[in-house]
Amino acid sequence: MRANRHEKGPSVVVPAIDVPSSTACIRALGREGVRTIAVSEREDPPAFRSRYVDETVSAPDPTEDLSAYARRLLELAEREDVCTVIPLREPDVYALAAHRSAFADHVGTPWPSLDTLRGAQDRVELFAAAERAGVPAPETRRFDDWTTWDEEVIVKARYTLPTAEYVGPESAAEYRHGTTRYVEPGGKPDRDSIVAEMGHVPIVQEYVPGNDEYGFFALYDEGEALATFQHRQLRGYKYCGGPSAYRESVDIPALEAAGLRLLDELDWHGLAMVEFLHDDETGEFELMEVNPRFWSSLPFTVQAGVDFPNLYRAMAAGKRPATDPDYEVGVAGHLLRGELLHLHSVLFEHYPVVERPSVAGTAAATVASVVRHPRFDYLSADDVGPFLRDVAGLFEAAIDEREQQTPVGSGNATRAATTLVNLLRRG
Repeated sequence: MRANRHEKGPSVVVPAIDVPSSTACIRALGREGVRTIAVSEREDPPAFRSRYVDETVSAPDPTEDLSAYARRLLELAEREDVCTVIPLREPDVYALAAHRSAFADHVGTPWPSLDTLRGAQDRVELFAAAERAGVPAPETRRFDDWTTWDEEVIVKARYTLPTAEYVGPESAAEYRHGTTRYVEPGGKPDRDSIVAEMGHVPIVQEYVPGNDEYGFFALYDEGEALATFQHRQLRGYKYCGGPSAYRESVDIPALEAAGLRLLDELDWHGLAMVEFLHDDETGEFELMEVNPRFWSSLPFTVQAGVDFPNLYRAMAAGKRPATDPDYEVGVAGHLLRGELLHLHSVLFEHYPVVERPSVAGTAAATVASVVRHPRFDYLSADDVGPFLRDVAGLFEAAIDEREQQTPVGSGNATRAATTLVNLLRRG
């Protein structure tokens, strides 16, 4: 445990994980004078390096023992100085929702109940809600109910988190995460192998043509939207999509209307990112996912003008913004690590139903966009530690992969990369 800066005042617990949203929360809160407690199962995540962290705390790994992780969060919430806890990933919000009444005895709880949360984490229930709300969505059914395999489809897990509540204790103990599969016409995958991989019967969706991904972001208070934001994803970690590497802020009434209708139907409470894909053929925004917690591109949202971390903190204290905060439209920002992962995807990965872009075109577009929009998720002039730690993590991953593929004792490049990692760690 490490403590520094402020010793008094209300504190917010922030899970310190390997995504920029963790650092963004700590920076946004710290810059407003709020004391931050970064909690993590990792020894040295990027967020621990932020100058705005007041205290660091270790916790069990939620992928190994979700109950123990929830107990650790509750222990922190029981402290007199703590006013709320922020969810940054699916296990966070599940742990908070499953024990919401216990947390409510000690802190503000701007997150959904477990029943409401299931509407987002169970994709069968989610797409049923979309149908009721009149929100366009690709045809979605359980694997066992899908009969048309002569068209392009996607097979994915039914649940975004395989907890005992959803898949039973035996499957949940394995904490299995199935990989999304892009299936060409006539290529029905083997059911038994997929169920063994995922621990439950997955869903099948029709493939929506086009790569125009959009996000609608909101903070809800008992079914009412307090703040919203929108962005268009220009590049993801992979050329088929995934988390955002490069995106721009937008303001599209049809996108807002679809996002609000869905969250209203779910009677939402707390944070939500609603992912849509723009269908090139119909011109509609079709629902893909709902992430019921802070999103990885949060740093860009804050930079564009909507300070969700402090709005969330205020809501936990019973305060509401007078109006939906404005933001600047047409600005763009990057996660540099995500840009490298996107280029790697173009170079080395293949997705059967998604057209691969050219390597030269992707590289040129990336460089041009960085020059044109020098706005970054981790890199900050007044707080460089998280950026340096994130870069070090990239090299560590590269070294691990190289050592698995290269005989021991070979490669000056590996030794040089190790030296660079050690230098970056000192930052």
